[in-house]
Amino acid sequence: MNSQPKHVLILGCGRSGTSIFGEFFDQLPMYQYLSEPDFDELSALDQSQPIAVKVPRRSQFHEPDKGLSISVEKLFELFPNNLQIYWQLRHPLDTIASLKVGISKNWGHHPRPHDWEAWMNESLIKKCAYHWFYINRFGYEHIKELAKVKRFEDMLADPLTFALQICEETGVDIKSADTEIKAWANRVQNKNNDKFVEAVTSQAYSTKDHSVRVNRWKENLSEEDVELCRPFIQELAAQFSYPLP
Repeated sequence: MNSQPKHVLILGCGRSGTSIFGEFFDQLPMYQYLSEPDFDELSALDQSQPIAVKVPRRSQFHEPDKGLSISVEKLFELFPNNLQIYWQLRHPLDTIASLKVGISKNWGHHPRPHDWEAWMNESLIKKCAYHWFYINRFGYEHIKELAKVKRFEDMLADPLTFALQICEETGVDIKSADTEIKAWANRVQNKNNDKFVEAVTSQAYSTKDHSVRVNRWKENLSEEDVELCRPFIQELAAQFSYPLP
């Protein structure tokens, strides 16, 4: 058996909860946590301490797999053993509503689709829908046999249960991090309140145009918006068991 918790890699489409998920490991005393580091920085890390990484940025020295910011082959050269990969999902319409700020800023979410520049004259809603489709179609295809899928909705519905399950899957001693686990779970909220603490890297994309995080699309997207999204997301939404109106 391994003597330390597993290394962790969190992947998924932007605005799907990868940041707040990653900051769970940032609070655990046994982990070294990196949010969106350059992939090339990972080779210099001391793996004697468990490492958690959220969506690294692409390497200067090799091409990533389509829909990912990394090459899976190169990833396993760096972490040949004891690595837990997570793929974070969120309802496509909620993700699209949340992507608008970043995508409007020169397609600010990474990894960008390989053909993103060809979409720049399309409507913002179409660009966001295409981004969700591209990452969850092509990126997930490369990693689906290796990753555990986690859902934003489950995280918000019962953050403590979510956190304890992650500890079980990664080998974290719950007793040694009880305070930190409960502190993270306490800050994860569906509605803004005194307990809620937003993920640091999400703050630049935060807006005040919705009262909830789950089903925020009902406040942010029109019927016309939903119909514009549908051709991009319908098949994958069904595959991931997300209902569409």
